[in-house]
Amino acid sequence: MEKNNAAGAGGEERTMKKLQYNSPVILTFFLLSLGVLLLDWLTSGWTTLHAFCVYRSSLADPMFYVRLFGHVLGHADFDHFLGNMLLLLVIGPPLEEKYGSRNLLATIAVTAFATGLVQFLLFPHSALLGASGVVFMMIVLSSFTEMKKGGIPLTMLLVVALYLGSEIADGLTRTDNVSHLTHIVGGVCGTAFGYVYAMLPRKRRRPAARKKR
Repeated sequence: MEKNNAAGAGGEERTMKKLQYNSPVILTFFLLSLGVLLLDWLTSGWTTLHAFCVYRSSLADPMFYVRLFGHVLGHADFDHFLGNMLLLLVIGPPLEEKYGSRNLLATIAVTAFATGLVQFLLFPHSALLGASGVVFMMIVLSSFTEMKKGGIPLTMLLVVALYLGSEIADGLTRTDNVSHLTHIVGGVCGTAFGYVYAMLPRKRRRPAARKKR
């Protein structure tokens, strides 16, 4: 019996070792967004309205600055959440592995600030929430794979033409609740980050390798 118990414990330990929190920033973003969605359901939208969507409000209100960054964690419903998270979980981990958790977190924070600020300045009578701006930033950033100094990656041009071009067209021709300008701002952020990271020395661009203990 003791041998069987030991074998069972060893099997469970091996199974647990296979589960890795492989992309800390992306997985944490996902879990926080899921938590915000659950809070939205439990409070009938109160938490999302007050902390996780950005809109024109007084700069003296401390919660404005929470909303300015926190709106990327809020989603209108499960379908909205699912659409953004599926793309985030596919695109995000390779970017985090390439650029490092700290750099990716910085790009998310800057994109959240940029999209929130554009919403505050240009759309005083509406609110913005969702991670689509961050997702579009990552889509464009991922097209800069193996970019060489001074070169313009063809993949980036195609992504910009297809994704951002379609967003501009939809923004001009459609009337819906989708913030196409947010997608465009996210794409512009991704382009800027891609060029900045490509120009950095390789040692600064990539995270330092961790030593095994």
